[in-house]
Amino acid sequence: MKPGDPGKARPRVLVAAVGNPDRGDDGVGPFVAQKLSDRLPSGAKLVVRSGDIMSLIEDWAGIDAAILVDAAAPIGAPRRVHRIDLAEKKLPPDLSFSSSHAFGIAEAIELARVLDLAPKRIVVYAIEGICFDPGAPFTPAVLRAGEEVADCIAGEVRHILSTASGTRDGARV
Repeated sequence: MKPGDPGKARPRVLVAAVGNPDRGDDGVGPFVAQKLSDRLPSGAKLVVRSGDIMSLIEDWAGIDAAILVDAAAPIGAPRRVHRIDLAEKKLPPDLSFSSSHAFGIAEAIELARVLDLAPKRIVVYAIEGICFDPGAPFTPAVLRAGEEVADCIAGEVRHILSTASGTRDGARV
């Protein structure tokens, strides 16, 4: 499909960065958003959510694919990145997202699915943090992981947009 071709519309991709930058490593999502702010192609939208996570459901309206990035409590090695394609599996129960609110991204995703409001495709990047204390600085290892995730997300968005217009190449994204 050529640009401007009236055939198929390009999918809309949402990148949602979740977290509170005033709580140490919980701010890694907004940090990734900052790194992505001028790197996403047209057809992609970037939002940062630090409060009402349920507003993600409204953000998903009309979106074909969503990529979320958030901090997770450490379960193995701090700074470890988990990429979970929810078309293939559910969020692991032992992966606890850092949330100071009653609802986190796992609950928002499941509610959207029940209400049939979830995008067709959802990918979650969870970065294991170390410190989530109010006023704490970022952990350097988590910041490095955030930079790597920003690179991965930029590439993944380009891939989704480039493969959605025709036949899929079978690559796993």
